Amino acid sequence: MRGYALQRLALGAVQLALLTVLVFLLTSLLPGDAADVRNNEDATPEQVAALREQLQLDRPPLERFTDWAGGVLTGDLGTSLVSGGPVLDILAGSAGITLVLAAVTLVVVVPLAVLLGIVSGLREGGRLDRSVTSVTLALNAVPDFVLALLLVAGLSLRLGWLPATWVGVGAADLLGQPALLVLPVGVVAARMICLLSRQVRAGMVTVLKAEYVTQARRLGVPRRTLLLRHVLPNAAVPGIQELARVGDNLVGGVLIVEAVFAIPGVATALVNAVEARDVPTVQGLALVVAAAALLFSLAADLVCHRLVPRTEVLR
Repeated sequence: MRGYALQRLALGAVQLALLTVLVFLLTSLLPGDAADVRNNEDATPEQVAALREQLQLDRPPLERFTDWAGGVLTGDLGTSLVSGGPVLDILAGSAGITLVLAAVTLVVVVPLAVLLGIVSGLREGGRLDRSVTSVTLALNAVPDFVLALLLVAGLSLRLGWLPATWVGVGAADLLGQPALLVLPVGVVAARMICLLSRQVRAGMVTVLKAEYVTQARRLGVPRRTLLLRHVLPNAAVPGIQELARVGDNLVGGVLIVEAVFAIPGVATALVNAVEARDVPTVQGLALVVAAAALLFSLAADLVCHRLVPRTEVLR
């Protein structure tokens, strides 16, 4: 287990290093820079050049990348070109709501997906199984932003049951208005539940047809014991593997609903930074989001490896 964990950590470090280069290259392709955005139309070329020099935007790209990457290694994501403060302060001010959305989504997704997968797998081919399969396939075909707009139009604007937006709402108001979380969490959770439940169902169907399960039934092993101790741990493995693969769906879905519902999280900070061409902030936030997706995938892989340990002797 330790060897596999170290191997995955090393691979994750390489991926993160490549992402660092990719993020820098992509932000370098943004049209214009902070000097162009901050100066008005009446600014002379000399004034723009002076501001560009003041912001150190006239340095060679390799030199800027080396300084930024060196700071990342020490935990410094750079300095905002707009506020003049550390990018870490911007991250700290926006990450709280994003983390809450992600955490609540996972709390909703995992038990519901496992329950739907188990129920469908136990009743393979039945009416409930066909209904769950049809609904999950249909939901999986709807993009997150489209589902968000449909839910807002139906549940918020037409019926008035839930808030349609977070405009005017801060992080401090979240505890007093938990209804704000319903639509964003529902949008992010929908696709993940569809994907995970189908994998758990497939695992249940496969395991229930396994020879050792048939033999256990012949020996009179109680159904409850058979399901809880032998069937579920093995049937959950495909779901956990899928959870590792949909980690990017979780991170990306949270960012999408933040943009749709005007939630003051990381996505809002990232969009504002792009509009202002605040490159250090864009680089820092994008790198943190990518690192979060990698860590999520790593954690799911380790859990899956623990449930199905690899036998070194057979290699």
